[in-house]
Amino acid sequence: MSFPRAHVRHALALATLLTAGAAVASESAPVLGDAKAGEGKAAVCAACHGGDGNPADKQYPKLAGQNEAYIARQLEAFKSQKRQNPIMLGFAATLSTQDMHDIGAFFATKTALPGVADDKLLERGQALYRGGDAKLGVPACMACHGPDGRGMAGTGYPQLGGQWADYVTTKLKDWKGGTTWGDDANAKIMPAIATSLTEADINAVASYVEGLHAAGAGTATASK
Repeated sequence: MSFPRAHVRHALALATLLTAGAAVASESAPVLGDAKAGEGKAAVCAACHGGDGNPADKQYPKLAGQNEAYIARQLEAFKSQKRQNPIMLGFAATLSTQDMHDIGAFFATKTALPGVADDKLLERGQALYRGGDAKLGVPACMACHGPDGRGMAGTGYPQLGGQWADYVTTKLKDWKGGTTWGDDANAKIMPAIATSLTEADINAVASYVEGLHAAGAGTATASK
């Protein structure tokens, strides 16, 4: 049985389009992390960040409960050197995209231990986190990081609740000084905001963030 040439050309064209569409869909499909696989890959992270993502040294960030996408994004930034850190570059350099998501998925299953905010800094820290400062042009932190500091995984905004004040202070001061973690829209948000914050504001909001936690996660001043 034979087919008209026009039908054959149409069928070939349709097959080509479907194949191309499948290839695009495959390329754009999100990488999903495997927490079980990530457990072994994250073992090397324990030296600084703690086995469960809660480090004892306050210079290192808590990774427990951090969303997978954010961790993977930062590991990629270290690998590409858009985010500068010689120690992290050494670890990230050998990781594949799948490895990064697996590690992120593992830490996302852990729970960040709650911290405590300084009562003397509570009022200003809470004001900035929950309402921002219109005169300074500073938006409310919770607009991106959520009222309980859990962040917004779908949009790439990280969890902040319970994070060490020392670490948050250092990062805010770095951004204020002109440090960036890339050149995309998300990377430009915090440097622009930090520029408008005074040192006292930075200390206050960092302290508030450390004491911030979800209901039932523990007791900390900033949860009030």
